[in-house]
Amino acid sequence: MDFSLTEDQKMLRAMVRNFAEKELEPIAAEIDEKARFPAESISKAVELGLTGIGYPEKYGGSGGGAIEQTIVFEELAWACASTSGILIVTNELAAYPLYAYGTEEQKQQYLVPLLKGDKLGAFGLTEAGAGSDVAAMAMTATRQNNVYALNGNKIFISNGAEADIIVTFATIDRSQGYRGVTAFIVDKGTPGFSVGKHERKMGIRAASATELVFEDCLVPVENRLGDEGKGFRIALETIDASRLGIAAQSLGVAQAAFEKSLAYSRERQQFGQPIANFQAIQWMLADMATQIDAARLLTHRAAFLKDQGLPFVKESSMAKLHAAETAMFVTTKAIQIHGGYGYTKDFAVERYFRDAKIMEIYEGTSEMQRMTIARQLLRDE
Repeated sequence: MDFSLTEDQKMLRAMVRNFAEKELEPIAAEIDEKARFPAESISKAVELGLTGIGYPEKYGGSGGGAIEQTIVFEELAWACASTSGILIVTNELAAYPLYAYGTEEQKQQYLVPLLKGDKLGAFGLTEAGAGSDVAAMAMTATRQNNVYALNGNKIFISNGAEADIIVTFATIDRSQGYRGVTAFIVDKGTPGFSVGKHERKMGIRAASATELVFEDCLVPVENRLGDEGKGFRIALETIDASRLGIAAQSLGVAQAAFEKSLAYSRERQQFGQPIANFQAIQWMLADMATQIDAARLLTHRAAFLKDQGLPFVKESSMAKLHAAETAMFVTTKAIQIHGGYGYTKDFAVERYFRDAKIMEIYEGTSEMQRMTIARQLLRDE
């Protein structure tokens, strides 16, 4: 059993950390404050090939697998959770279903520009009445000869304001429940498609979350992804895979909060000595480090299983659940260690805390992860 990274993986981690330190961290607070899309950071990430990590060069990818993806997304989130999230959505939520279910023509037209970084992607699944309950989807797709007319709204769509390519879902027959859900590829600029409300979020503020509006949006049959009625499976499989990205994002935020807290505890003087000398602080640091280590091992195990082509649904849910809750735990303790300073925007732990909360919610809430894990455990029995 080998827990170490390969030399190539260590080099990748060092390269991304260097990029994150020089390019992301200096502007992270500013883009958070202004809720500004970090176009300059994304362009530089494209130059490094980070948009294509985990996919073959044949389709514009940079090679590697799930382990490499987790390394990249953790290191990016260590500096800026928003930037990490933007790339996770394009690389995993938009690109994965195209890679797994797209025709060769669809891959060349849509997957290649996503992985090369020429275009950004989004994943249009959530609706006002269909969050965790995908089968309750209300958006419809009505076939008219060689086109589908899409009608409905999606909400809370990450990258919604900037995406060039949207993988979205609609039902061809609501009476069929999940069996009617079908996947489609929609180009930005398609008549009948528009971006609606921009959400004002607590955290990851530089990454947009918007409403997507489809009003008789005509999509050619060639842009259906997979067969009719297979969209539910495509959506769930995509989310299963992308949970690892959120686990890695959670790890990055937690690691940053821990490092800031460790350094602060050595510098902050109270009662004539560094607060790191006090057992209460030491125990908090010990718990933080232990939880992060456990979350990272869970995440890397799930990524290893995925790379080996082995079942990983239970393990990815475990990783996402524990990593997300670890991020929330660690950032809470980080503010406590910083005291009153931690509650101000002068210190980064305040931003980490706000960023961490979404990780317990998107890509399946912690409650949904527990349901998935329990279902897998009972199935194994």
